[in-house]
Amino acid sequence: MTAPRATDPSAQGARAMPSKAEFIALIAMLFAIIAFSVDSMLPALPVIGAELSPLDPNRAQLIVIAFVLGLGAATLVTGPMSDAWGRKPVIIGGACLYVFGAFLAWAAPTLELLLLARFVQGLGAAGPRVVGMAIVRDLYGGREMARILSFVMLVFMLVPAVAPLIGSGIIFVAGWRALFAAFVLFAALATLWLALRLPESLPVAARRAMRPSVINRAVVEVLKHRVVRLSIMAQTMGYVLLFSTISLIQPVFDQVFDRASTFPLWFAGMAVVSGSASILNAALVMRLGMQRLAAAAFGGQVILSSIMTLFWLSGLRGDAMFAVYVVWQCTVLFQSGLTVGNLNAIAMEPMAHIAGTAASVIGAISTVAGALIAAPIALVFNGTPLPMTLGVGGASAIAFGLTWRLVRIERHRLRSGAARLK
Repeated sequence: MTAPRATDPSAQGARAMPSKAEFIALIAMLFAIIAFSVDSMLPALPVIGAELSPLDPNRAQLIVIAFVLGLGAATLVTGPMSDAWGRKPVIIGGACLYVFGAFLAWAAPTLELLLLARFVQGLGAAGPRVVGMAIVRDLYGGREMARILSFVMLVFMLVPAVAPLIGSGIIFVAGWRALFAAFVLFAALATLWLALRLPESLPVAARRAMRPSVINRAVVEVLKHRVVRLSIMAQTMGYVLLFSTISLIQPVFDQVFDRASTFPLWFAGMAVVSGSASILNAALVMRLGMQRLAAAAFGGQVILSSIMTLFWLSGLRGDAMFAVYVVWQCTVLFQSGLTVGNLNAIAMEPMAHIAGTAASVIGAISTVAGALIAAPIALVFNGTPLPMTLGVGGASAIAFGLTWRLVRIERHRLRSGAARLK
C-alpha cells in the first residue's frame, strides 16, 4: 500500500513531482555515488598499494573500509539534520563535503592521508545515501516502498558493472589520482539533478527541532522497536558479507586466479547477472513479503558458501575452481539484491514519523558495525578465497537466524489481525 505523500508540491507552489520512473532513477543515482566511489577504486588498489605502501601493499584494502567507516559515522547525524532542516539542503551539503574529500584524496602524498581523505568522502556520501532513503519513506510505505527500493537497487547494481571498467580506463589514461575527478563529476551531476527536479519532500510543519532531547527520544524509539532491532542486526551481517567481498574480490582475482587484467570485465558480468535479483525481488515482494524473501536469500547463501568452501578444501584448482568461484560470487551479489532493500523497508516501515532520524540510526549502526567486522576479514587475506567464503558463510548464517525471527513475527501479526477481524 502506498503511504500518503508527506508533501504536496502544488499546494506549496512548487514544481510537480517527477514521474515514478524518474524518481527511481534519481534516488538510484544518489545511492550510486557510494557504489561508484567504491567499485571504481578496485582496479587501483594494487597500484596504490605498490606506490604508497610498498612494504605492506595489502593495507590498500583499507581504502574501501575507510570510506565505509566515514559513511557510517556521518549517517548518525545526517538523518536528524534532514528532519530539522529538510531533505534537499542536507543532501547538497553532503555532496559538497564529498567533493572536498575527493580533492584531498587527489593531493594525498601518503596512504595515511589518502585513508583520511576517503573517510571524509564517506562522511559526505552519507547525505545522499541516508536522506535519499528518508525521501523514499516520505513518499511510499510498506511493500510498495520495498518495490520502489528493488528498482532503485536494480539501477544501483548496474553501477558496479561498469565502475571497474571506467576506473581501469581512467587509470590507464590519466593515473589513479584522476579517479577523484570522476567522483566530483558524478556527485555534481546527481546533486544538480536533485536540485532542479525534486521538490522538498518534508514540509516545514513536519520538521523536528534538532535538539539532543528530541534526537535521543527518537533514537530510543528506534532501538526499542523489536522488528527494527532485528532488521538492523540482519543488515549488519549483510554488510559484513558485502564489505568483505568487495574488499577481497580484486586480490582473489589477482593472487588466487592470476586474472587481474580481466577483473573489470568479470566484475561487470557478475554485477549484471546479480542485478536481476532486483527484478526478481520487485516481482515477488508484493506476493511473498519482505521477510520471507530476505530469509530465503540468506539461508541459500549459507548452503552455497559451504559448497564453495568444500570445493576449495577438496583440492579443486585451475579453471574449474575459477568457474565455481565466479558462480558463487554472482550468488553473493545476487543475494544482496534480495536483502538490502527489503531489510531497509522492514526497518523503516514503523518509523515514518521520524524517517530521517530512523534512517540515520539504522544506517549508522549497520554500516559501521558491518565495516568494523569486515575489516579483520579483509586483513587476514592469505592468498586463498577461504577468508572470504568463511566470512560470507558465517555472516549469512547469523542473518538467516535473525530474518527467520522476522518471518515468525510477521506471521504472528497477520494471524492476530485475521483473528481480530473475525
